[in-house]
Amino acid sequence: MFWTVVDSPIDPLLLVGDETGLRELWMSPHELPPPAAERDDEVLAPVAAQLADYFAGRRLAFDLPLAPTGTAFQQRVWSVLRDIPYGRTTTYGEIAAGLGQPTASRAVGLANGRNPIPVVIPCHRVIGANGTLTGYAGGLERKQTLLSLEQDALF
Repeated sequence: MFWTVVDSPIDPLLLVGDETGLRELWMSPHELPPPAAERDDEVLAPVAAQLADYFAGRRLAFDLPLAPTGTAFQQRVWSVLRDIPYGRTTTYGEIAAGLGQPTASRAVGLANGRNPIPVVIPCHRVIGANGTLTGYAGGLERKQTLLSLEQDALF
């Protein structure tokens, strides 16, 4: 396991990865890197570069090997999140319906909240059924910042 910290407009971000891909992205306050992890800015440089491009409005989608750990249901939700277009939003209910489980919006919300690679797996693009910003592990202010950044880059 490897880790590094990169600057961003929302926070210094702690990145954790291994030979299979990016495993975690933490906003402040950071969790400590896994004890067996070593700092390696070079290994995670491609992730840092793509994040820098994203925050500068030059990257609309990430092209990185990802290795998030989660249940089969969480993995399905996170896969759907990766398909939400840049600058667009969807709802928990729409994701649940798309998964063929229209009554599972609460479970989708829980899976969304356990996303270990926010920003790259864009859980910030999921909003409440009434169009309001709801629940974001990084806080609603960061969610609004990410959504605004994407809207500004589109126009």
